[in-house]
Amino acid sequence: MPYKPIRKAVFPVAGLGTRFLPATKSVPKELLPVVDRPLIQYAVDEAREAGIEQMIFVTGRGKGAIEDYFDMAFEAEATQRERGKDLSALEGTRLAPGNAVFLRQQEPLGLGHAIWCARDIVGDEPFAILLPDEFMKGALGRGCLKQMVDAYHQVGGNLVCALEVPIAETPSYGVIDPGARNGALTEVKGLVEKPAPGTAPSNLILPGRYILQPDVMKVLETQEKGAGGEVQLTDAMASMIGEQPFHGVTFDGRRFDCGSKAGYIEANLALALGREDLGEHIRQFAIAELAAMQIMAAA
Repeated sequence: MPYKPIRKAVFPVAGLGTRFLPATKSVPKELLPVVDRPLIQYAVDEAREAGIEQMIFVTGRGKGAIEDYFDMAFEAEATQRERGKDLSALEGTRLAPGNAVFLRQQEPLGLGHAIWCARDIVGDEPFAILLPDEFMKGALGRGCLKQMVDAYHQVGGNLVCALEVPIAETPSYGVIDPGARNGALTEVKGLVEKPAPGTAPSNLILPGRYILQPDVMKVLETQEKGAGGEVQLTDAMASMIGEQPFHGVTFDGRRFDCGSKAGYIEANLALALGREDLGEHIRQFAIAELAAMQIMAAA
């Protein structure tokens, strides 16, 4: 059975990034680089790979630099051309007219509210959601959203990315109450946002990738505040379970939580080690640095 294609993706990028202050005092956290590309670029590239045609950015005050990033960089491009320099580093950083929509979440009322702000742009189509803080590096060159879109064409309905974590970490995430499992697909019987310690129905969390039917917008329109005093997307999705097909797609790859300092550093290190132009240098530096620290600790 053919399902409506996933052509649109929403990127909630209105957060203040307070965990990375003072760096995020003037630079949006989504523009912080992992090696030499900002987080938001990786998310957009992932969406493009999955066939997304229109990128919808839900921003906030002070986030104009994201819009500038995806525009033409006239000075940089003209200077590089005049000097005969390679422009390949800028490939993919300019979105074509009409392929990018920027709108504002005027109040920090939660992820669910941010998604609802994009309701008129999404319209009556199924759509994807990508949280750029969650850096997802797919195995075998197939990104997280591409894996989910492939699964969507099999089962339709609503899908969330599913990731196994230690059970002690579940109070920090939305958690899946699982049903039957078929390969990478797990039936979603319920969703719990940030369960109290010891109460999580599983260790399958939601790491920031979703494919949802447009009906979720109607739910969010009257959604009451939930955990943390915010409008939770998890609560809206949970209310749709049983009304429409709902599955989790186990991600084949590695996830880095770049909303935390440790996860952000891990992502930089992992990507640098995997690059031909940097890997060996960074590997030797890390070995030497660890040895130097051990010597200092023993002194």
